[in-house]
Amino acid sequence: QVQLVESGGGLVQAGGSLRLSCTASGSIFRINNMGWYRQAPEKQRELVATITSDDSTTYADSVKGRFTISRDNARNTVYLQMDSLKPEDTAAYYCNAYVQSIRFQGVKQFWGQGTQVTVSS
Repeated sequence: QVQLVESGGGLVQAGGSLRLSCTASGSIFRINNMGWYRQAPEKQRELVATITSDDSTTYADSVKGRFTISRDNARNTVYLQMDSLKPEDTAAYYCNAYVQSIRFQGVKQFWGQGTQVTVSS
């Protein structure tokens, strides 16, 4: 029905930057909220940032001032610009999207497969 594919993860030194991308494809009528979450080993998945369809954003306190979420509605893509990275940002990063489709009623949440971000000290 709907697929989310992330890209842009990798290994970076502390203080460096990475830009994650996540593109949705499939039977999409409209995408409402989109967001990024992360999960470090042996920890619960946590919210990083969200963005609404009219570009209102929220951020976890731990990333405020360092990360920026944005989206391109024409490309069904959400981005996460990560600057001043710290070793504690190391995690698998997942995007999600709340999607309306002609294939189903209402709104469904979809997840990407994740992309690894590793920050070395």
